[in-house]
Amino acid sequence: MDEIEPRLRGLMLAGLAGEAEPYRRLLDQLSGLLRAYYGRRCPPGVDAEDLVQETLIAVHTRRATYDAGQPFTAWAYAIARYKLIDALRRGRAHLRAPVEAAEALFVAPGADAAMASRDLERVMADLPARTQVLIRDVKVAGLSTREAAEKHGMTESAVKVAVHRGLKALGARHGGANVDED
Repeated sequence: MDEIEPRLRGLMLAGLAGEAEPYRRLLDQLSGLLRAYYGRRCPPGVDAEDLVQETLIAVHTRRATYDAGQPFTAWAYAIARYKLIDALRRGRAHLRAPVEAAEALFVAPGADAAMASRDLERVMADLPARTQVLIRDVKVAGLSTREAAEKHGMTESAVKVAVHRGLKALGARHGGANVDED
């Protein structure tokens, strides 16, 4: 996966710059990855090849939404995941697999983290920069409020208030519940 990300990202950026050949190679290489992805996840009755084609079309039509500062594979696999969910909903299919095959049902190592990171960035984009950093430090990285306060030259109380208000704003904006106090 380590060499795949930079290669696909480079092809995508070249394609976005208007270069047809790298973009064609991107779609060819991505189709192989998508076949493997869907092959491990599609239950009987869901056509993996149809999902590959739907995903390639979605990548093409939504290519302008790709953020060049984020991993390409996370973006592409997020689209693939949503296409699979849509197919399962359409067919009212339920994903069933033997316990031995459970590991194959999940995204490649690191891809979940990259997708979560991308989602977190998108959700927190409207918050003030300092609030974003404090939430990452305290809620994601696991720093104590004292450690975050020392790191940013703030009082513990100011860190707690900023994190609480930031989380409360996110909850209000994204339909979350009450924010727990630490």
